[in-house]
Amino acid sequence: MRHESAPPTGFLHIHEDRGHTVLEFHGEIDIAAATEIAPHLDAVTEGPAPHVVIDLRHVEFFDCSGLRLLHRARLRVQAHDGRLLLVCDHPLTLRILRVTGLHRLLPPAPTLDEALSRPAAASRSW
Repeated sequence: MRHESAPPTGFLHIHEDRGHTVLEFHGEIDIAAATEIAPHLDAVTEGPAPHVVIDLRHVEFFDCSGLRLLHRARLRVQAHDGRLLLVCDHPLTLRILRVTGLHRLLPPAPTLDEALSRPAAASRSW
C-alpha cells in the first residue's frame, strides 16, 4: 500500500510503501539540494529499526553531496539496526555508484518493486 505525503522540498518526496519510508530524490542533487534533504533524511533514519528506500530514478544530476547523503543514510540505518534499499536506473548515477564502490554497500535495484522484493539479509550486508 502506498501512502503519499506532501513534498517537504522540491528535491524530495516522501511516501510509505509496504512498511518502508520511500525518499524520492528529484532533480539535481548537489550541495543546495543536500542541505534541504538532510534534515528529512535524518528524521526518517532516527528511530529504531528504520526501513528506508532511497529512490534516485528522478535524479538528473548527482554529485558528491548526493553520495554523502547515501553514506549518511547507510550509517544511520546501520546504527539503528534498520534496512536501507536503493533504487536507481540512471546510467550516469549508476556509474558514480560503481566508481566509488558504493554499489557494493548499497546494491541498486532498477525499480521500487524489485528493491522491496529483496530479502532482508541482502539489504543488511554492510
